[in-house]
Amino acid sequence: MAKSRSQYVCQNCAASYSKWSGRCEQCGEWNTLVEQTPIASGSSALDRSMQSGKVLTAQQFSEIKTESAVSRLKTEFKDLDEVLGGGIVPSGVVLLAGQPGIGKSTLLLQVTANIATSRRVLYVSGEESASQVKLRAERLGANESMHLAFAASTSADDIAATIRGESYDLVVIDSIQTMSLNDITSAPGTVSQITNASNAIIRAAKQSQAAVILVGHVTKEGSIAGPKILEHLVDVVLQFEGDRYGGFKVVRAVKNRYGSTNEAALFEMGERGLKLVENPSAALLSERQNADGSIVLATLEGTRPLLVEIQALVNSTNFGYPKRTASGFDINRLNLLIAVLEKRTKLQLSDKDVYVNVVGGLKLQDPAADMAVAMAIASAAAGKRLDDDCVVFGELGLGGEIRSAQSAERRTAEARKLGFKYAIGPKSSDKFIKSVQDLRSALTTYLQ
Repeated sequence: MAKSRSQYVCQNCAASYSKWSGRCEQCGEWNTLVEQTPIASGSSALDRSMQSGKVLTAQQFSEIKTESAVSRLKTEFKDLDEVLGGGIVPSGVVLLAGQPGIGKSTLLLQVTANIATSRRVLYVSGEESASQVKLRAERLGANESMHLAFAASTSADDIAATIRGESYDLVVIDSIQTMSLNDITSAPGTVSQITNASNAIIRAAKQSQAAVILVGHVTKEGSIAGPKILEHLVDVVLQFEGDRYGGFKVVRAVKNRYGSTNEAALFEMGERGLKLVENPSAALLSERQNADGSIVLATLEGTRPLLVEIQALVNSTNFGYPKRTASGFDINRLNLLIAVLEKRTKLQLSDKDVYVNVVGGLKLQDPAADMAVAMAIASAAAGKRLDDDCVVFGELGLGGEIRSAQSAERRTAEARKLGFKYAIGPKSSDKFIKSVQDLRSALTTYLQ
């Protein structure tokens, strides 16, 4: 039998090599190759796997019996339940990822305390001790839940055995990057440990009908740390976004086998933990001062309409290369909009520094934000203002044309609710919308 040789596996893309090198040839990352002992393979292993298999019993869909209604676990956060598709499904596996310090552990401790009023819940921490978690639980008022149990462990074997052996309705694991299997020699957080530990926990969850929430770390680029297969293994992937130091925080579903991925839940951090924002539009506009460079955007967070203030500042540059900075908006999209402004409206921005800010710490992914950002930049550059009673939305094409936006009726309904008189947007039959065909006509008509 041939001796098994060690392999070097990239911790970023899982590519394997026979010898170590400083840079992965597949993804280009440096110092990501880690030595791992491969599982024994060969013709004998293949023969054994072929002999050990059995014929599956297939069924027609008409013969399969399903429960008429699955009793989901309610988090007691209405918007979060909508993001999950109605609540946490028994035996379902949820992956929650977010920046460090944004409030993942706080949110999950509140959720487990709410569910533990009527269900058995286990909170497993691989990063903090029991005393550290108890301090947070006392601050949040979660320490009095009689059905909420806690364990500190980094062993995926022990956690999987606990899930199978105990009748818990929900198990929270914080975090999957700290878990390890005894049979694998690599360090916790490596590709092999994350993949195999997740598989062991997920199999135990499916066997015992217990719902599992896994906490995942993120890289400096904002993607979930570890192998991409981790996102394929779980049933739901939630992203926790926002500014860790303040502002609103958004939970949205990137993947959901049990519901839509178009919903979003907005939270803000208080002394007693995270709480839902009941009227985010009013909160975002409460301190607005209508100066040049300030535009109100009617946007969508999932399917939820939201009014957000877009601020722009334009200054003469002191260097040869103008500076472009965006907070809450894609910098590449900003450069594109500046190019359209210069070409289609003859506005001179090549010697100007441009700064754009989305108030409230939100990160906009709505294409209909183009027109509001472009009008904010033009307003700041020309020193002109937009009417107080007006909101703006619409996607901007490279020719300067204003294109249609998704769910215009929801945007206008939110604007009406907060007392705005009209909206500037793409062509529509709604009399509330002042239709414009291109960016140039919008600027000359409505900026005063």
